[in-house]
Amino acid sequence: MVLRPLKRASLASDQFPGAILDSLTEAVIVVDGDGLVHYANLSAEQFFGVGRARLVGHPLRQFIPDDTPLFSLLEQVMASGGAVAESGVTLSSPRIGSHFCALRLAPIVETEGLVSISLVEQSMARNIDRQMSHRSAARSVSALAAMLAHEVKNPLSGIRGAAQLLEQSVPDSERELTNLICEETDRIVALVDRMEAFADGRPIERGPLNIHQVLNHVRRLSQNGFGKGVRFIETYDPSLPDVVGDRDQLIQVFLNLVKNACEVPGEGEREIELSTAYRHGLRLAVPGQQARVNLPLVVSVRDNGRGVPDELRSHLFDAFVTNKPTGTGLGLALVAKIVNDHGGAVEYDSEPGRTTFRVMLPLQPQQPMP
Repeated sequence: MVLRPLKRASLASDQFPGAILDSLTEAVIVVDGDGLVHYANLSAEQFFGVGRARLVGHPLRQFIPDDTPLFSLLEQVMASGGAVAESGVTLSSPRIGSHFCALRLAPIVETEGLVSISLVEQSMARNIDRQMSHRSAARSVSALAAMLAHEVKNPLSGIRGAAQLLEQSVPDSERELTNLICEETDRIVALVDRMEAFADGRPIERGPLNIHQVLNHVRRLSQNGFGKGVRFIETYDPSLPDVVGDRDQLIQVFLNLVKNACEVPGEGEREIELSTAYRHGLRLAVPGQQARVNLPLVVSVRDNGRGVPDELRSHLFDAFVTNKPTGTGLGLALVAKIVNDHGGAVEYDSEPGRTTFRVMLPLQPQQPMP
């Protein structure tokens, strides 16, 4: 292993068991107080997306912005001489993309001025936390919907009937008030009807589905309605096997996601990309089954709008969370419930000009040969 000679600090090759460090799955780099990289293992090459020769001898600031917490932690280590650690840090730049990770910085003993930095990806843990949050939100809305359907709809029918009877005996000048009662009653009933979808406890009628046929149906519906004038891009993997699910419910999932994408404010030509891919993802339990399944089928809905507002990000899939003037905040909550019922997971990434929702679903199990 060759390390570039530096004036402030040196590191003999026999002090670093390179083979051991290269076998680690976490990215490890060694820097000095100015952020100049002295060493990088193989995982660091993958993390930063460049070869070791492009890392060693170059400032870390070429890859990570100055305002990232990593540099403040480095200053803390240089000042105190002790190790520090921080979880849930997002390192993001055009060169390396976006990484959600845990950082640990420690001074190297007997080598003054050098600090080791380990970077551990936490994306999978964040996905699991999000999925558990979505499931909790869906259960809460289901209980609320069941209560509303029983306790609210019947009294509302009585109120509307009374308003219609009253309308027959009041002068024309006051019928506007009875009409208002009927209209508002109908609006509340419609909202409760939408929420009743959460209280449907019937098991899903699962079957093998071609997900591309589902997406094509959603695109046609969108282009003939709320998506007029939006440019649709389809990037499909034609080799995907079938997904297991309920066709109508999955249409509802992707219709809600596409509708949200169409309604997000943006500048210039509106564009929505529907894409599919196969990759190994989360392992979660399918409702009603003990076995845990892979979710390698990923369906993405990307738009070029302004992105998700910061104040909504932490609870975007909760019920009644919306920034639309006429929205009810039930669309994404219903998406979370249906995907959860299918044993899948849903996540999103958002920045101005690019927001992507990803739905990860199980595949149709292979049938045994006769």
